[in-house]
Amino acid sequence: MSTVKGSYEAVLIYSMTLGEDGITAIGDKFKTLIEQNSESCEADEWGKRRLAYPINDENEGFYVLYKFVSSPDFPAELDRVCKITEGVLRSLIIRNDK
Repeated sequence: MSTVKGSYEAVLIYSMTLGEDGITAIGDKFKTLIEQNSESCEADEWGKRRLAYPINDENEGFYVLYKFVSSPDFPAELDRVCKITEGVLRSLIIRNDK
């Protein structure tokens, strides 16, 4: 396991079919997961936006940007969890080398 920390950003798009309470719950779930596995976590809710193209017959999604500092192993685990979580339409995780 590597001890070198990196700065990362993750954009998650949640399904609008979850409803307001469901979006809050899934957002809290991912924020808690990131906080448990990183040194810092900032969540910036971009809110409901129109998708560039339909995903699973949905035209809108709820966007959230997470910024965190973690070991290089964690983003792969976060990506895996995003892929198997019902209600996550898309996710993108990048290393921020500023």
